[in-house]
Amino acid sequence: MSDEAKSAELAALQAALAAEHAAVYGYGVVGGRISAARRPEARSAYDAHRARRDALIREVRDLGGQPVAANAGYALPFPVPDSPAAVRLAARLEERVAGVYADLVRAATGARRGAAAAALREAAVRAVRWSGESVAFPGLAERSSGAGTGAAGTTPSATASVSP
Repeated sequence: MSDEAKSAELAALQAALAAEHAAVYGYGVVGGRISAARRPEARSAYDAHRARRDALIREVRDLGGQPVAANAGYALPFPVPDSPAAVRLAARLEERVAGVYADLVRAATGARRGAAAAALREAAVRAVRWSGESVAFPGLAERSSGAGTGAAGTTPSATASVSP
């Protein structure tokens, strides 16, 4: 692998890691607002994002990088006062994560590309479950909207304490 390809792959891994940090944070908010009926689904997604985050930390280190740290807090894309808003946030998180994994699929090779494709697929399926809607090319349509927001549709907060 050339230095340029390794650098591109590491940058895409770091972006995916940042998205997973944001998704873990976002699901913390979702879990606090979601209805009891959908709480197991939110917990499962939270656990999946934590596992992906941990795997990405190892992969970044394997490529010789220093894993990007999570922010102390994230500004959410909209207020989340109730369960319907929590469902919308969960869908948005998954759509944004899918977009970042689409970038990783493009940058990665071999087994890492396969893992990124699996993560993209999982995020797309969760997005459909949360929103009830699908897109033709998960991870790509979302890239054209949401300009100005960070990975997973959140923006790093200027303060450590964020109230939903």
